[in-house]
Amino acid sequence: MNTNAVDPDDSLGQGWDELVRIWEGTDAPEGCKVEIIEGIVTVASLPSKNHSLTAALLQRRLYGVIPEDCGVFQRLGLSAPGRQGLFVPDVAVLPRTAVTGPGYHVPADEALLVVEITSQSNANHDRIKKLHGYAGAGVPLYLLLDPWRSGRPTATLYGEPAGGTYRILDSIEYGEKLTLPAPFDLPIGTAEFPVN
Repeated sequence: MNTNAVDPDDSLGQGWDELVRIWEGTDAPEGCKVEIIEGIVTVASLPSKNHSLTAALLQRRLYGVIPEDCGVFQRLGLSAPGRQGLFVPDVAVLPRTAVTGPGYHVPADEALLVVEITSQSNANHDRIKKLHGYAGAGVPLYLLLDPWRSGRPTATLYGEPAGGTYRILDSIEYGEKLTLPAPFDLPIGTAEFPVN
């Protein structure tokens, strides 16, 4: 993983703008994910086939229940400057109006739901750093699909963000079901999600 850091004087000023310029100019191989995590520009490798299949299965389910004015997006940049983050979730649900216009990212608080699927090399980013980043940005629902949880792959739904953290709404082992609350009201069976 490559990293570049800028020591910003304040997260909403020139330091943040410079981080975003570095992020936009990072020359990573096609398919790699470039993010800013806690003020550091990171490059993650191409996701595995199992990772991509899980995202596709979930995306297909979400399209049946999302509000008409929303879309399901893979690999859309969500900015959280106050958390020194610019994340690229595996799946995100946002109003389509938030995703119009030029540029590569939108404010994270526009998302109704973000989903991260852990990879072996950077699972702790999703479990810890992005968890706090999304909560601090006010994203109402964060679904963490964790096939790399040692010995027991899990799905954990976080919600009710406050003070930079979430409350756990549900946590299950793969093979069980959890339900996304309104506006989705979607039961998600995890039995068909591949385990690494």
